[in-house]
Amino acid sequence: MTDDQLDDHSAPSDQPPRSGQRAADDTVEHHETGISRAGFVAIVGKPNVGKSTLLNTILGVKVAPITSKPQTTRRGVRGIYSSEQRQLVFVDTPGYHRGVTRLDGAMNRAVRESVIDVEAVLWVVDLRRPPSDEDRDVARLLKGLEPGTRVWLIGNKVDAAKYPDEALSLYRDLAPGAERVISISALNDPDDVYALRDDLLELLPESPFYFPEDVRSDQPREVWAAELIRESVMTHLRQELPYAVAVVVDEWREGDEAGGEPLYLHAEIWVEKQGHRPIVLGRGGAMIKEIGRTARKQLEIFLQQRVYLDLEVIVRRAWRDDRDALRELGYEA
Repeated sequence: MTDDQLDDHSAPSDQPPRSGQRAADDTVEHHETGISRAGFVAIVGKPNVGKSTLLNTILGVKVAPITSKPQTTRRGVRGIYSSEQRQLVFVDTPGYHRGVTRLDGAMNRAVRESVIDVEAVLWVVDLRRPPSDEDRDVARLLKGLEPGTRVWLIGNKVDAAKYPDEALSLYRDLAPGAERVISISALNDPDDVYALRDDLLELLPESPFYFPEDVRSDQPREVWAAELIRESVMTHLRQELPYAVAVVVDEWREGDEAGGEPLYLHAEIWVEKQGHRPIVLGRGGAMIKEIGRTARKQLEIFLQQRVYLDLEVIVRRAWRDDRDALRELGYEA
């Protein structure tokens, strides 16, 4: 495994195939004897239904950011689960939503591209609520899938739903072609999630592995770290400001544990307006210190080493509608 790939504790890699791009050069020869099986599964749904929680539980390691706020996931995150001679490549997508910025368009485009050439699509819905207009938008997207694409309807947060059966029935009406309908709690009932994972393993076609067995995510390590920092920003900031924030890790300098030197990370936190900067900094720098403390704690847990996290707040005006800024963040704008 290279230093740039995310295993159980650390982070990722060079650009792999997108779901749907199955070039022979991108596969990994696996097992000289026996048959290996591998394939892609897309996880879709409107914002804040638990897609990233589902993926992290499936993998047993955190590869996608999670907060209580919608639109925490902004890009397709691939999580890789390998077991014996089978490999599932999951694509956790941004929440499919209605928006007006170039960023909104890029996020929705990532969802549409994620469902091309996959073994199955998991449509995750929130059983605490009946279908919304955004759920209906997802249903329309799924109706345009290639014939034969499996769709599994996953009713999430069943443990917190007051009328889960009634809600699931309404969602089922929107997806009459769903091959399976399952109720789970991705956060609180991992056994049901593992059973779902085992069922998906049975769908895989004969194929070489797409990634080495010990890799858990395809994200470049800087992107992975930036997403954890942005998760901390979203957790601590309130109302609309979190959605106008982006994070770029622009320096990653390995430390020397034997010599007492920690890993050094420098990250820019982008805000859109000059007035946003003091909000992120907080009185006397208290907010930025708390954001950094929370993010650093997570980074140290996953990287299993001490981290010096250097955060800088930058005003990048209207970055959500700036093609160059979005490309710098890795979006196809």
